[in-house]
Amino acid sequence: MRTAIVVGAGIGGVTAAVGLQRCGWQVTVLERAAELGEVGAGLSVWPSAVAVLEELGVTGVEKAAVPAGMAGMRRPGGRWVVEAAAIGVEIPVMIHRAQLHRLITDQFGPGVTVLTGITVTGITQDAAGVSVAAGEELFRADLVVAADGIRSVVRRTLHPLHPGPRYAGYTAYRGIADVDIRDGGGETWGRGRRFGFAKLIDGRIYWYATANQDAGLGGGHEDVVKAFGDWHDPIPRLLAGTPPESVLQNDLYDLSLPLVPFVTGRIAMLGDAAHAMTPNLGRGACSAIEDAGALARHLESTSDLATALSQYDAERRPVTAKLVKQSRMVGRVGQLDNPMMCGLRDGMLGVGGKVAGLLARRKRMEQSPV
Repeated sequence: MRTAIVVGAGIGGVTAAVGLQRCGWQVTVLERAAELGEVGAGLSVWPSAVAVLEELGVTGVEKAAVPAGMAGMRRPGGRWVVEAAAIGVEIPVMIHRAQLHRLITDQFGPGVTVLTGITVTGITQDAAGVSVAAGEELFRADLVVAADGIRSVVRRTLHPLHPGPRYAGYTAYRGIADVDIRDGGGETWGRGRRFGFAKLIDGRIYWYATANQDAGLGGGHEDVVKAFGDWHDPIPRLLAGTPPESVLQNDLYDLSLPLVPFVTGRIAMLGDAAHAMTPNLGRGACSAIEDAGALARHLESTSDLATALSQYDAERRPVTAKLVKQSRMVGRVGQLDNPMMCGLRDGMLGVGGKVAGLLARRKRMEQSPV
């Protein structure tokens, strides 16, 4: 039986483990944390990622989630810039990150072994296999899948000259509020700040916010209240309904372009290790899921490992490089601070939304039965 090591047990890593297991591989997952699980808040899962999960036997995502119901974009005072209801755009479902992680790991069978508290320190390979070092321990397999995040040890070992993570120029706050609101959600864009929210299946509200600042300054609940507490309803209520100690703050980074090859010999990278992107498109975790699905599909379609891995890289690297670039661009526009540029941005988005709405209505009319 062919053997694989998956480094990292985040969303991408555990999805890869399920996919490899379904292809008949014996999989060992090495996780640095002391316990298997996920931290974080809400997560948008797009239809393409839901389809991949279902192909891998992971069901129940849509039952454990609700449509994002993004209501569009507003200004801090509450005035609409773009209302999304009439545009007819593809809508993701919203789910708690930990809940999605459990749905995936519930598919682990005898083919998957999870070892926690393992910090990978190095990796080497030869014609016969790959060796993964974790302190004095050494693990050996036919294939290694690196899903060890944006600061991937595996990527740094394989590509020491790549610049690595690049600070986007703004930080993010996330939280979950236990409040009852009827607002459909959406995003509000101000000067150098953004705030968005959506409902989870249990009725709580997942919210996120971004603010321009230097890296490493930190921040907490009081900083979010100071920055967004006077914005339109229900933002102040969401902040008031969030336990201060539960607010997460993370400076946002993505990987410098061009991306390095996702495959080196018997080692394949996926998720943030390969193509970390800012969260502006809500595609990061979904891209990792799609990576894992593509890797499993190519491994299943051919017995030649080199061919399968080459096909995986050829499929996934161009797509994700484009997403990294697009997400970076959206972030730059969303985080504009100059008043004149913000006014121009909002005006252009408003016109674009109206045009998109008209095109969507025309399409629906053309497709409707006579």
